Amino acid sequence: MKWECSTFTKFVVPVEVKISRDGRWIAYTLKKISPAENKTIRQITIKNLSTGESFYLPQETSKPRFSPDGKKLAFIRKINDSNILSMIELAHFSEKEILKVDSLTAIDWSSDSKKLLIMFAKKRNDKDLYFEDTLPVWFDGKGFLDSSIDVVQIIDLESCQVLDQMEERNIANILWIENDIVYAKYSEKKPFTEFDIFLYIDGKKRLILEKVGLIPTSAEGKKIIMLGREQKSAFQHEYAYLYENGKLHPLTEKYALNNSGHISAEIWASDSEVYPLIRNNTVYFKSGSGGKILLEKLNLEETEKQTIISDNSIITAFDASDNGKIVFVKVSPEKPAEVYLYENGKENKVTELNQSIISKLKVRPMKHLDVTSFDGTNIDAWYIKPDSAPAPAVVFVHGGPKGAYGYNLYFLGQLLAEEGFFVLFTNPRGSDNYSEQFALTVTEKTGKEDFKDILAAIDNLRKNEQIASVGITGISYGGYMTNWAITQTDLFKAAVSENGISYWFTSYAFSDIGFWFDKSLIGNDPLSNPNYRELSPIFYVKNIKTPLLLIHSLEDFRCPLDQSLMFYTILKDFGKEVYLAIFKKGAHGHSVQGSYTHRLKRYKLIVEFFKQKLLEEKEGFDVNKCFE
Repeated sequence: MKWECSTFTKFVVPVEVKISRDGRWIAYTLKKISPAENKTIRQITIKNLSTGESFYLPQETSKPRFSPDGKKLAFIRKINDSNILSMIELAHFSEKEILKVDSLTAIDWSSDSKKLLIMFAKKRNDKDLYFEDTLPVWFDGKGFLDSSIDVVQIIDLESCQVLDQMEERNIANILWIENDIVYAKYSEKKPFTEFDIFLYIDGKKRLILEKVGLIPTSAEGKKIIMLGREQKSAFQHEYAYLYENGKLHPLTEKYALNNSGHISAEIWASDSEVYPLIRNNTVYFKSGSGGKILLEKLNLEETEKQTIISDNSIITAFDASDNGKIVFVKVSPEKPAEVYLYENGKENKVTELNQSIISKLKVRPMKHLDVTSFDGTNIDAWYIKPDSAPAPAVVFVHGGPKGAYGYNLYFLGQLLAEEGFFVLFTNPRGSDNYSEQFALTVTEKTGKEDFKDILAAIDNLRKNEQIASVGITGISYGGYMTNWAITQTDLFKAAVSENGISYWFTSYAFSDIGFWFDKSLIGNDPLSNPNYRELSPIFYVKNIKTPLLLIHSLEDFRCPLDQSLMFYTILKDFGKEVYLAIFKKGAHGHSVQGSYTHRLKRYKLIVEFFKQKLLEEKEGFDVNKCFE
């Protein structure tokens, strides 16, 4: 069996895992592709750890949440276009429908297991127009916000009646703390770095922390675990804190590892962010470390953390029980994502979702490169080798810039290696999971030193292997770097830029996060700051000699379509070889969130473009081969 563009449909991905507080039950949501229906299906599996029995909820179920007493499970069931909040009694699996909602952004159980907290967005929904008086106007994956207000409801599960309702704008995260509610409200001007923290008690809210860089993520008794920094700026690492008796206590800052660290999980990505949580006075959290995502814990009565999972792998989701059991999803360069259980110091695999498929495929190993860049800075890189050489290489640039590659089974990497390419993954300065200074060093000089790091990695690969020619590709910031790279050198003989940036000023004005993100990355005063021109690939199109394929999704509000459309138009006007593929649907994460045919055609476009340009060295681009 060979790696083919359609092989991704054969993998089943666990995208969320939960364990009951008593450690008796686990639940996980599986994501699988239905080519016949051209859609992605999610389905919850529930497993009794005492008996080993598994129970399967219907298709189109997700977001499992165990009650604190371990007797119930809340979840979402999708029927046609409706989302139904439901609950089952685990003793006999009888199901109760609680309410229908358009979409839920939060679900949390009360400590007595009798009530649910839910949150959803309410829009103006005028049939003729959208109206807005705040920023942003739109948000990726949500569309036009349309004066959106967050609605929080407390629901009694016996009567299914709403006991209390609160409306607030800009809630970042919300959860129960004993019989009260704690939530973070983000600043309009600094929505990812500045928050006010409130307690909601008996229908009244009380400010407990003002203008901090923290959000509450878990609570136990009167203890609140928070993630972030007391004062935070963009691209800084985030750490776990304890809030108790009106005071903040840093828990993990001394270790200097980012507790919101990310590595591109590609097809194995989870459905939601994984935050620190507290169980029985122990805090569980992830930490980014080079090419790894570690799973760690810290008992609040002790002074040092304990690392639980530290092999060459990434953790994409986890949860913990009161008695110390941990359920998690792990993927490594040779092993697809599976659910694991950590108990009594031992790690055991719970699922064998992908073993039968991966055993039939040739998984080519990722080899690590220690790269020394132009100024002596050490850079991590990895590469996959094809079966024969010399061969062309395709360089991957991650998003961010504070993203990262690492010890993951990269589907597209294996696919290109099968086709006869070397595949190089680089973590240039600016990447996540190294020192904070390493991440911050690219601000106001993007495309400068980080691009030199990428070139150093290519030089290192060439010293170790027989490289015939080189192509480059990336998504988001990786798309920007692809655009930038081909304006700076003739090294690359083909380039595929996805959802990338070509002009920082219009990104500042159009992007859902541009009004703060771009100012943090490129510099303040966009109207007068020369960086917005000097660091924009669009002003260097005369230099380009590399054939370029631009891929963009129409519903991307993070790096909107104008970026690729402008670049394409000007390149065409200057007589350059450039092609444009616009997917009619899909947000910024369309590469993993799109439909079956969407994702299949994306893979075919990328593979076929590099084959024609680097392997076959053809003139032009015969796109019809992508649709045969």
